Amino acid sequence: MFFPLASRIFLQTHVWPILLREGKVSEIRLTITHHLGDKIPVLMNCQRTTIDGVEAYAWLFFVTTERGRYEQELLETRKRTESLLDETVKNTRFIRTLTDNFPNMIAYWDKNLICRFANLAYLQGFARPASEMIGITLQELLGEKLYAQSQPQISAVLSGEAQEFEREISKDDGSTTNVLSNYFPDRASNGEVQGFFVLITNITELRKADGQVRLLASVFNATSEGIMVTDANSNIRSINPAFSTLTGYSDEEVLGKPASILNSGRHDSSFFQHMYQQLRSSGEWVGQVWNKRKDGQHFLAKLTLSSIKNHAGAVSHYVGVFHDVTIEWERQEEIAHLALHDSLTKLPNRLLLMERLQQLLIMAQRQERRIAILFLDLDGFKEVNDSWGHDMGDHVLKTVASRLLQQIRSSDTAARLGGDEFVILLDQPDSIDDIAMIAARLIDEINKPIEWQGNPTTVGASIGIAIFQHGDIQAEQLLKQADTAMYQAKKYGKNRFHFSATIGQNS
Repeated sequence: MFFPLASRIFLQTHVWPILLREGKVSEIRLTITHHLGDKIPVLMNCQRTTIDGVEAYAWLFFVTTERGRYEQELLETRKRTESLLDETVKNTRFIRTLTDNFPNMIAYWDKNLICRFANLAYLQGFARPASEMIGITLQELLGEKLYAQSQPQISAVLSGEAQEFEREISKDDGSTTNVLSNYFPDRASNGEVQGFFVLITNITELRKADGQVRLLASVFNATSEGIMVTDANSNIRSINPAFSTLTGYSDEEVLGKPASILNSGRHDSSFFQHMYQQLRSSGEWVGQVWNKRKDGQHFLAKLTLSSIKNHAGAVSHYVGVFHDVTIEWERQEEIAHLALHDSLTKLPNRLLLMERLQQLLIMAQRQERRIAILFLDLDGFKEVNDSWGHDMGDHVLKTVASRLLQQIRSSDTAARLGGDEFVILLDQPDSIDDIAMIAARLIDEINKPIEWQGNPTTVGASIGIAIFQHGDIQAEQLLKQADTAMYQAKKYGKNRFHFSATIGQNS
């Protein structure tokens, strides 16, 4: 009854056979029953012996309650250790896989400057297998020169200060590599630095790009053309010094402001609609724009607008490059003016007169229109020129030109054909009587005395008039009719006007 049923069965089937055969058993795990009914684990040893000539068995029981607990804890600790070891192996494999796929060079050096870890990029960067890298000293790996250059950073990181610095490394083939190095101290739980991590990034392409950016920035700042960069909403984001020189605006005055700050008001909305429509369709617009400086002065700019798109293909910025072409434009205008105007009187010349007359005749083909040509020749001008000289003659011609302009409407044209011949082109005069009144008034004005340097003189005017009302006639024919009528006026006594015989019959 000392043993519970399971232990009794084990004794009968296993223990007693061994005792009878061998005379002893050792380290047998059994359970005995406490008098209170509790079951107590024991470790049992038994030895066959003889006491006073009688065969006997000596039993020795070790209560293993505490030992069992210790063994259980040891087993659990062992399992946890195995689990942690397995987890560590997994983590190490994960870290190795992760770091080996980084393009950056990663390594760990202990405080004695011995390599304990290096990823694949680090091994490839120094062209060493892992078997040679792990355990190598930093001085041996870097060499004397590079190690000496890195000594200040190494000392600093071992003192607990993170380091970041750049190096330009020359290769055997003559090329150079730019790297950015980071050293991070590794501290123990007590704060003591026990090594450091190394992160090396190849920034060669970045430095090349940076050089290109600096070069472009130099060009941006040095160019004599004004440059303006706006966002997609045409708000100014950047300008160069030439922009300020050309417009008078500083950075602070325009950054963030709309590009329309330069609007001169000389272009209507359709002009800018066409500009941006072409810019959106082709990505570029080239043309001339009247802009306004800070002081309000207008200037003509030769402008090239280009759109810049982001990686998604959407317009993110616009770039405008311009230069002042006002002087060139004024010169061209002057040349064009000289080509179409008389240099002395500034009146339109024969070329411009015939161009305007031709336009009126074309308009008359679509809509009924009255056109009058007054061909005017000065009477007595040759005598003035011969008596007083060319300076006086020029003064007379300019005075006559001024008086002619004062007597006609802005829609009409006064032109000088050459010498002392002038032509008045009237568009849509009210009636033939009105034309006659204009001719009489012109003669009266021209007859008024003209004074030059205190010397008065007078000239007269003979006017021939040709009128177009309908039909088909060339500009030269109409002018010829007026010329012929002018000679008729001279023939009948000068200083008078005469209508062409073909008046109203230009067909």
